[in-house]
Amino acid sequence: MNRALLVLLLMAVTVGTVVAYKDPETAARASDSVSAMFRKHTPSARAVQIGRGQGGEFTLQAKINGVAVPMVIDTGATSVVLTYETAKAAGLPLELLDYNVDLETAGGHTKAARLTLDRLAIGNLVERSIPALVVPHGQMKTNLLGMTFLDRLESWEVRADHLMLRGYP
Repeated sequence: MNRALLVLLLMAVTVGTVVAYKDPETAARASDSVSAMFRKHTPSARAVQIGRGQGGEFTLQAKINGVAVPMVIDTGATSVVLTYETAKAAGLPLELLDYNVDLETAGGHTKAARLTLDRLAIGNLVERSIPALVVPHGQMKTNLLGMTFLDRLESWEVRADHLMLRGYP
């Protein structure tokens, strides 16, 4: 409802500017200024703030296909990486996986299998069709939220001891 009112207000301001200035270029600049003002002052409904853990990491509870799983944010990980145990708990088709991707982890070299997550949610941030990797049983202890998820966000930033993830409106 609020978004609809903002759009109507923005349209009214644009029309008013065109009538007042009778110059499309000036009207476009005024419209851009009003849009920027609304973006600055309207908090994103699709944002999640995560506090830093005692070990310095940002851990969170995500939902993969509706199943709650712990994850650590890892901007150095190219992909979302799941443990075998997490993939099994989330009901992913483990019997169809082909472990043919070379993967370097903090624990050393391993193989991983590619798959696509139907749905990955962190609070009110929900993304679909996320490319991910699954490592064999016992190869990792932690699920990593890597760049295949983070790249889909409008922005993410660390300030002091908080990480803010912002999705597109």
